[in-house]
Amino acid sequence: MPQQTTTLTTSAFYSFLDEWNRVLGYKTPAHHRKIMAFLVEVLHGAPHRGLLMAFRHSGKSTVVGVFVACVLYLHPEYRILVLSAENGLASRMVAHVRHILENHPWCTDMVPTNKKEWASGRITINRPIGIREPSVICQGIHGNITGMRADLIICDDIEVPNTTNTAQKRESLRERLRELDFILSPAGTMIYIGTPHTHDTIYRTSAED
Repeated sequence: MPQQTTTLTTSAFYSFLDEWNRVLGYKTPAHHRKIMAFLVEVLHGAPHRGLLMAFRHSGKSTVVGVFVACVLYLHPEYRILVLSAENGLASRMVAHVRHILENHPWCTDMVPTNKKEWASGRITINRPIGIREPSVICQGIHGNITGMRADLIICDDIEVPNTTNTAQKRESLRERLRELDFILSPAGTMIYIGTPHTHDTIYRTSAED
């Protein structure tokens, strides 16, 4: 396993991304490397809060999925929560991560033989025993997250017209996001990914709270 310094770890994430693109028959775009570098910087640098906004169809969610898979490769004990505006959107991200784990050459030993916890809404890799939560679990932003604990929370496209088209909905969303501090482990990381859909966007302050 790579040494856990920021420079070497960033290199490991790059290598993981390049290898995945090789499997797909692609070369890694330069802006995908920049996105990956940003995600790794947030993961390893205080205060472990970040906001990723990129142009549409830039592949940011694609890179985030590879990032999550690589986090599990380097830190199999991690518990990761993926939140989106709707449960279906979060499930798509988890399905993307699951596909990477099943097909990336470096992840062969991570896929369990018994796939009881290997579904659309949650996956659990081979990892140290004694961890209650799944490796990755997805939820809609207003789903039941009571009692969960996470080392990494990905808020992926939580701001959409249906969640922010009124002042009341925006305040409800902000209140929900404040609850995430009670789920995140003390040294955990929270990353927001999305595009503003209103002038009073929740992205103005959420990544800094």
